[in-house]
Amino acid sequence: MQSTPLPPSPPAFSWRRIAAEQDTAVGAASPAPAQGTTGGSTVLDWDSGAGRSYLIPGIELPSFLVLLNLYDRSFLHTKTQEGSSTYDSNPSTIWQHLRKQNWTFDRDPFNVNQIGHPYQGATMYGIARSAGLNFWESLIYSNLGSFTWEMAGETSRPSINDLITTGNSGSLLGEALFRMSQLVLQEDAPRPDAWHEAGAALLSPPTGFNRWAFGEWFKPIFPSHDPALFWRTRLGASVSGNGRQAAVLDFQMSYGLPGKPGYTYRRPFDYFDFQIGGLSEAQNPISYVLLRGLLVGRDYHVGENYRGIWGIYGGYDYLSPTNFRVSTTALSLGTTGQYWMAPAIALQGTVLGGFGFGAAGKTPVDLGMRDYHYGATPQVLLALRMLFANRAALELIGRGYYVSGTGSDDAEGYEQIARINTGFTVRVFRRHGIGLQFVESLRYAHYGSLPRSKQADGTISLVYTFLGDSHLGAVEWRDLGSR
Repeated sequence: MQSTPLPPSPPAFSWRRIAAEQDTAVGAASPAPAQGTTGGSTVLDWDSGAGRSYLIPGIELPSFLVLLNLYDRSFLHTKTQEGSSTYDSNPSTIWQHLRKQNWTFDRDPFNVNQIGHPYQGATMYGIARSAGLNFWESLIYSNLGSFTWEMAGETSRPSINDLITTGNSGSLLGEALFRMSQLVLQEDAPRPDAWHEAGAALLSPPTGFNRWAFGEWFKPIFPSHDPALFWRTRLGASVSGNGRQAAVLDFQMSYGLPGKPGYTYRRPFDYFDFQIGGLSEAQNPISYVLLRGLLVGRDYHVGENYRGIWGIYGGYDYLSPTNFRVSTTALSLGTTGQYWMAPAIALQGTVLGGFGFGAAGKTPVDLGMRDYHYGATPQVLLALRMLFANRAALELIGRGYYVSGTGSDDAEGYEQIARINTGFTVRVFRRHGIGLQFVESLRYAHYGSLPRSKQADGTISLVYTFLGDSHLGAVEWRDLGSR
């Protein structure tokens, strides 16, 4: 029986080929728009940098600082320092700050200095990043904005600690928020609907503003290069050692987990891990913000079952147990990797050791004084996750900080703080699971003018867990036949 020959298969779809054919058909009389333009209008190209703007953030950033100062004048006018309103700055106070450069460590509340200022820096960073600038360029803008605020935003003496946390912690936080906002937009690419635009703007307000204000110019979505992701949201209840009860809510995302074939780490924060948690307590609603991201590094492998990355990480930590607090901005050297211990059992881990600038202690309001201080801060991190066949995860995370007297406002004081976190999560149905977590935080502190202090804070939590599409986050690179 003679078979009928099949018609030739159509060529594989290629938008590059189609675009080239269209350009050829148009001819030399109508050349294709140059990269970074469309129809004669500027459009951002993230890969080449065409269409980015240095001028727009140069206008937006001072405008943001002026609006922030006006807001503070209106709603925080009762705040005074050295006999004058903190935010009633004028040309005379600006010139005095520029001329004298009389820097100090301020005594603002811990959460203002270690949460409020980094978020201000993240906003300034996002203004530049969403205009097409890269990480390092946006970092410069954020630090220039921080310096401008210290000189012109307040009448009080410029603050060393604010300059560090606003410009640098803020840039790290800003990049993580920017990357997550782009993931939200990418879900509904190439034309995100209003809900996705709103979600991205909620994560990174400057990104949402520039996408709205400049039309098509900044509409292109940042190319994520399809990283391996793990994310989860948890909601539950906790009980501390002294019987204090609270509702807990947290979110974690690991972006660019090592091992995915074809994924590279050429840009800062192509890998990062971000965590934020809150408590149902009015005095301490944000219990932690933990962020680490690879700034400069590369991937590597050992044998068939291990894939990893190593290099220099930037980190911003904010930990606020009920009785004491610690926050740092640091650079660390370390590695992140995954090892397949058995066909269905994977071990993920990160080991970091670094040095930064930190704050630690407590703020006893009843005494009307502050015993937290700033200083150079060596720190270490060990984080391990054992994954069992995409069904369960066992976690162990240890952190240690030594806030020394070096570079401090109290050269005779120091802080030693450790935090151990253990948890077990079981995936029950699809993306739903339950988890049990125990956290122990320890503090040992000494100041020249205060008694030695020892404190401990332990909590146990039972949580409902909603998992991302990757469930528990194991990355698979092995051939099917090798498992």
